[in-house]
Amino acid sequence: MKIQGLLLLLVLSVTSCHAQDKKSKSKFPVSEKIKKTDAEWREVLSDEGFYVMRQKGTERAFSGKYDKFYEKGTYTCAACKLPLFESKTKFDSKSGWPSFYQPVNNVNVSDVEDNSFGMKRVEVVCSRCDAHLGHVFNDGPAPTGLRYCINSVSLNFEKKEK
Repeated sequence: MKIQGLLLLLVLSVTSCHAQDKKSKSKFPVSEKIKKTDAEWREVLSDEGFYVMRQKGTERAFSGKYDKFYEKGTYTCAACKLPLFESKTKFDSKSGWPSFYQPVNNVNVSDVEDNSFGMKRVEVVCSRCDAHLGHVFNDGPAPTGLRYCINSVSLNFEKKEK
């Protein structure tokens, strides 16, 4: 009986250390999910922001403030401020939307199958508040080969301190 108890304690201890190690690898961890009603989101988002982030809309190509924007810093979710992308991963895809080849951390964005408009795509949403950000495609540059095509209205920018 004592051996089984010690064995169980050892297994739990190793599992706990492994879980803590996984958490510590996240540069910007996702905290608890943010859940709000549509009315609550309408209070904090612009009309266009609500349309894009809550109703899965898309801003017009080449109209967003971050399409041709290349300052150094971090792009965060416009709805909940979760860090999403670093400027060093931004590139000009000539698509009309800000494009990145990888997120700050894979846990900060979630992929969702999107079969709307007769197309098969992968939607990208904020992992904390489920805001629609844009889509990810497999035609990006090295090192990932991915193109995260993101609506500017879904982003805020935090300039890097010198």
